[in-house]
Amino acid sequence: MTGETTRWWLIRHAPVPNPLGLIHGSGDPDAETSDRATATALAAILPEDAVWLTSPLRRARQTARALRPSIDALTEPALAEQDFGDWEGQSHNEIAAQRPDEAKRFWADPAHNAPPGGESFAAVMARVADALRRWTGEQAGRDLIAVIHGGSIRASLALALDLTPDAALRLRVDHWSLTRLDCHAGASWSVGGVNLRAGTFPDGRR
Repeated sequence: MTGETTRWWLIRHAPVPNPLGLIHGSGDPDAETSDRATATALAAILPEDAVWLTSPLRRARQTARALRPSIDALTEPALAEQDFGDWEGQSHNEIAAQRPDEAKRFWADPAHNAPPGGESFAAVMARVADALRRWTGEQAGRDLIAVIHGGSIRASLALALDLTPDAALRLRVDHWSLTRLDCHAGASWSVGGVNLRAGTFPDGRR
């Protein structure tokens, strides 16, 4: 592994229609992948010889197929979105009205507190970091394209930049966006771009 650079291409899935503002962390709704212009622009700059990963969730797998229909992506459960437990499928307004004590406790420290039956963002950071280190070790020197979620991309950036959970939650990660991380010699990280959108993608293919 000495001297090798492993390149991560982190893509947030296409948007999920959600007019009621419901929480879909570990929930499994469909993504809206009909924005062909954006998908084509993103697919055009992705490396050809790469390992493709997705979370187990449908919206990530659908987005990967929209980008590269022929690809057979590997599923990595540790890259899934944060699990909001008993709050899944409800809106934050409903939770504040119906479960005010739970909401108050969570928002006192949203980076470290977990919703009932769910997980904290700090826990997401730990599992995502383990997955990135593991895949980097197994695929050293290669390109890895991971079509995942806003939470797991923030967690990846936290690993690369040594961010606290509170700081990582401030990062913006839009749908269809690209974040680029490099791991050098299996230990040192650098960030090549965050939340890159169509029209701003660099040509990063080798």
